[in-house]
Amino acid sequence: MQQQKILIHSDRLKKTLETFAEFGRTKNNGVTRLSLSKEDIAARDYFVSCCKEIGMTVKMDDMANIYATMAGVEDKPPLVMGSHLDSVTKGGRFDGVLGVVAALEIARTLHDHHIQPKIPFTIVNFTNEEGARFEPAMMSSGVLSGKFEKTEMMKSRDTDGITFGEALAASGYKGDIENRLKEAIAFLEMHIEQGPVLESENVKIGIVEGVVGMVNYEMEVTGESDHAGTTPMNMRKDALFTATDIMTDLRKKLNQLDSDLVYTVGRMNVLPNIHTVIPNKTIFTLEARHKDPKVIHQVEEAIQDLPKSLKGCAISARKLWGRDTVVFDQKLCDRLEKSAQSLGYSSKRLYSGAGHDAQFIASYLPTAMIFVPSVNGKSHCEEEFTSYEECANGVNVALDTVLSILDY
Repeated sequence: MQQQKILIHSDRLKKTLETFAEFGRTKNNGVTRLSLSKEDIAARDYFVSCCKEIGMTVKMDDMANIYATMAGVEDKPPLVMGSHLDSVTKGGRFDGVLGVVAALEIARTLHDHHIQPKIPFTIVNFTNEEGARFEPAMMSSGVLSGKFEKTEMMKSRDTDGITFGEALAASGYKGDIENRLKEAIAFLEMHIEQGPVLESENVKIGIVEGVVGMVNYEMEVTGESDHAGTTPMNMRKDALFTATDIMTDLRKKLNQLDSDLVYTVGRMNVLPNIHTVIPNKTIFTLEARHKDPKVIHQVEEAIQDLPKSLKGCAISARKLWGRDTVVFDQKLCDRLEKSAQSLGYSSKRLYSGAGHDAQFIASYLPTAMIFVPSVNGKSHCEEEFTSYEECANGVNVALDTVLSILDY
């Protein structure tokens, strides 16, 4: 006879998510909870109290990452699960916090059933994942993984001129560098999809195989300013019209590449930005994302093949930054898929187009992610929503996987 599955307390999960949503709730039922703000500190305090209630030990590291650990029978590296509590300005109630609450609910479920795991189970809350107050995004996991220099991160300033180092010192959550996440049997992160794929295909669980690579360029088109009313069209060196011609050409070329390629012109500055003056300079960015490095390379080739001048305007392109595709641990992905199947949930393997702490942690620990559907694909906005049933489905998959890894 097959043993009955242990499941989470779905009502408790819902109530916990709703409680966290009070820390920084906006008028339109969203959340503004910037890293190390008073709202974030309040959420951290509540999280720590929840963990201590069930006997977990809580430590912080030098980047204010929080680690709550349930002791194992054996003193071995832990199984780690978590995400982040900070949000963007006027963000949603599920982005990041769901991953922390999912891990908390799993720990509570272990406690409910008097299960002491064979190895320790640790929940982590990463500091400043969003980068909405202090750039860059995924700051603390980036420091842990050696992607960012801590000394440089300490200098990052918010719009009020406060440095991350100053906010860290004032937070009450600055701990010891010795407490950093260094080793673990695995790291799992649960998250809302932040896109429309799972919902549109009526799939319950996303098994995230990795995070797509991306590249970001800035194009500058330089022309000449003249009077908007007296200069004939054929005698103009209009930087904006030339820039739009370049965008049109790039769109034609990029649309001929892989259908999974996504690209965005997300920022544009037009100078002198006066309605009676022909623009003499237009600067715009082009960001592209795809899991195959060959496709990203083709995007870069298309940009590098742009003419140096067009219609009397000079054209230049500068690479701002890029990141390589990250591939998650295949065995962990297989475990997640097996758990979804055993619970009767449909699943789909996919790559994340958004960045997550997991992509940095994957550079030194076996890592995988679980996605649950986002209604209308909405995220980083107050309309963001995932049904509590869908949330519970994802946490049950995570719990089943955690139990299998913990050798229960």
